[in-house]
Amino acid sequence: MIPAILPTYNRAPLAFERGEGAWLWTEDGTRYLDMGAGIAVNALGHAHPALVEALAEQAGKLWHVSNLYDIPHQRRLAGLLVDHTFADTCFFTNSGTEALELSVKMARKHFSAAGQDRHRIVTVEGAFHGRSMAAISAVGSEKMTDGFGPLLPGFTQVRWADHDALEATMGDDVAAILVEPIQGEGGIRTLPDACLRGLRDLADRHGALLILDEVQSGIGRTGRLFAHEWAGITPDIMMVAKGIGGGFPLGALLATEHAAGAMTAGTHGSTYGGNPLACAVGARVMEVITADGFLDGVNAISGRFRQGLEGLAASHPKIFGEVRGQGLMLGLKARVPNTEVVAQCYAQHLLTVPAADNVIRLLPPLVIGEEEVAEALSRLDAAAAALTRAA
Repeated sequence: MIPAILPTYNRAPLAFERGEGAWLWTEDGTRYLDMGAGIAVNALGHAHPALVEALAEQAGKLWHVSNLYDIPHQRRLAGLLVDHTFADTCFFTNSGTEALELSVKMARKHFSAAGQDRHRIVTVEGAFHGRSMAAISAVGSEKMTDGFGPLLPGFTQVRWADHDALEATMGDDVAAILVEPIQGEGGIRTLPDACLRGLRDLADRHGALLILDEVQSGIGRTGRLFAHEWAGITPDIMMVAKGIGGGFPLGALLATEHAAGAMTAGTHGSTYGGNPLACAVGARVMEVITADGFLDGVNAISGRFRQGLEGLAASHPKIFGEVRGQGLMLGLKARVPNTEVVAQCYAQHLLTVPAADNVIRLLPPLVIGEEEVAEALSRLDAAAAALTRAA
């Protein structure tokens, strides 16, 4: 008999009732160190006082009004995002998947409005852009698309780091190149700065738009507000979600005026997108993360964490390989099945996240402290030692 909750998740036998900072407690009081942060969602940790205050204050005033009316908190959050990024405008969604849908519509509408038949979106294998039909069609992987065909047309996938294939697929029908600066689900695979600059140049040479998916890598995760800033480039369109709400469902699509100009009244909409509750929380997240010194702290603690992980990999060469990623978006390549590592971490009351390419993701809250980093390393060490003994 099918359960009341559709069984589409392989859930761990854990249930949490409260959290604080980088810690979660189960109903029986067992404490777990959270190195997943809801898969890069709880950017400021659990129950951050500033976010609790913002949510409670707004909840006592107004939860929802239709986008038929002006929403002041939308204007406030949009202003913060525009002021701190390349963007001239933004549209609020409830998730990264919804932002992906709009990015495809916006890119195609941009060229349609100019009288050009350019609709094809070029993507990279190993990517993850969500689970809607457009998102899985964009990725095209058998794991994501099996049984859901026919897929939506208009997407071309090229191999990771295959510059010749990317150049060869560009044509007069290409509307945009869509990439993640760091593939999260794909195994914490980082596009080098030179490659991001090359993608910007390639899009410009062919008159195409560059769309960046910063759903997982954005909102301070890499030590800059957005990962592409390290390469010194800007996209035309960018997808944002996860960390922007600090745990409250919120996403956004950021764009230049050039890319977004054809999206006029009636071309897109959302019932819940940009509601007062979400935007009140999102604005507070932005205020905290863009405050003086916050990202300096992320860079400092991430350097210590990475150094510790490198030492851990050297100490357990049969369990761990290379360390990947940037800032607090880190991955450990496993030399045993990563599911075994994650399970052993559970035994050490440590939460980690599996990814493709047999990688364990470490995505702690950006407010994690030195003592918690040391504790995470200690528990990873204990997990590796247990796996070594069991081998």
